[in-house]
Amino acid sequence: MASTTVSSGPAKPGSTLTIWTPEDKSFWEAEGQAIAKLNLWISVPALFLAFAVWQLWSVAAVNLPLLGFKYTTNQLFWLASAPALSGATLRIFYSFMVPVFGGRRWTAISTASLLIPAIGIGMAIQDPSTPYPTMLILALLCGLGGGNFSSSMSNISFFFPKERKGSALGVNAGLGNLGVSVVQFLSPIIISVGVFGVFGGESQQIINKAGAHVEIWAQNAAFVWVPWIVIATLAAWFFMNDIADAKASFATQAAIFRNKHNWLMCILYLGTFGSFIGYAAGFPLLIKSQFKDVNPLAYAWIGPLVGALIRPVGGWLADKLGGARVTYWNFIVMACAVVGVLFFLPKGSHSAFALPWGPEAGNFTGFFLMFLVLFLTTGIGNGSTFRMIPVIFMNLKTKGVARNDEAGMNAAIKEANTEAAAVLGFTGAFAAYGGFFIPKSYGTSIAATGGPEAALLTFIVFYLLCIVTTWWFYAREHAEQPC
Repeated sequence: MASTTVSSGPAKPGSTLTIWTPEDKSFWEAEGQAIAKLNLWISVPALFLAFAVWQLWSVAAVNLPLLGFKYTTNQLFWLASAPALSGATLRIFYSFMVPVFGGRRWTAISTASLLIPAIGIGMAIQDPSTPYPTMLILALLCGLGGGNFSSSMSNISFFFPKERKGSALGVNAGLGNLGVSVVQFLSPIIISVGVFGVFGGESQQIINKAGAHVEIWAQNAAFVWVPWIVIATLAAWFFMNDIADAKASFATQAAIFRNKHNWLMCILYLGTFGSFIGYAAGFPLLIKSQFKDVNPLAYAWIGPLVGALIRPVGGWLADKLGGARVTYWNFIVMACAVVGVLFFLPKGSHSAFALPWGPEAGNFTGFFLMFLVLFLTTGIGNGSTFRMIPVIFMNLKTKGVARNDEAGMNAAIKEANTEAAAVLGFTGAFAAYGGFFIPKSYGTSIAATGGPEAALLTFIVFYLLCIVTTWWFYAREHAEQPC
């Protein structure tokens, strides 16, 4: 498209961008690129904090019995799983908020909302008499962090041109996903030190596995995020931008529900991000149940770290090689990695679905390495699938529009960006339910058959479905929507 955009002057931080045409190369190079990068690098820490708060309860719940809370195992399970359920559900609504409220406003509001569960948990965990319903409400409120992903990705997608969306979304999501790993790694350290002094509350006495009395500050796992949430909120409010052309009603965005590619991409993203968040949530429990002599907390954080760090590479690869091609081969590797996990699990009569080959007592090193491959591929797939979505909708909307029809092309690009942003958010919502269903599948499989093999075999079948879907609609020659 010819370069015809005339800028109204340099955009100010915190302002609404009345002219935003990133597909115009001269505008992008002269002004757009700097603005887009500023918004991206404020969005990243805000999303990082959202993921940290979303996974906060899984860390806090571990110490509840030691702190004197008299909750049953089933109650603890629901406390650990509630953030995944509420976060996934909130993502459905968050998917449509940026075009309604504006990216700057909604990023600041949604980031500030993280203070509610962070402060609430920090206070409640200090009192063992806190009623269970209160704790359950706080666990559900951690889902505010899970919801932020959909609005954050939707917002960033508006700022970058088509050929850079994969890399930008990969950076935003990948570095944001690091919150999952960091909260698991940092919490055991931060609760061992009274860093907040009189402002952080009294310490608690627990008895460790060695029978020794240990002083901890369990509330620090929540309070440590409070000052950073405040800083990120202020940065978003004063330095990010709203885009005037990104405004759209819910009714306009709801057009995605009539488009089959929205639902197809929901399936594929469930296979990538759903696997990432589900494996992250269930990895410690799976290690503990299958390898009794291994300390899960020493290893559990490494997998999510690998998956988060590699996500920008997945977006970059998709920009270079094509999102569908990367996604297709990625799912093949994922299916093979699950076979590897099955091979290295302990055998014996404990499971009706135990494979007849592999080491009888299992092999933790092999098991752990196969899971690292899985986390690696979930990260790559997260980046590649999210690169596919903007390309698919841009092609759908601009197909048939004459290149010399500037008004028609601009309208098509605006519609494509609006719908693609909504799809990015909605697929993120759909996939987040993996954070509940994967660990629940482990538990159901172990209860019903004696081992996790049935759940893992089900995952392989699902990955095969994803392979066929990607190949048929997007990756094969003469595919309906090559991307």
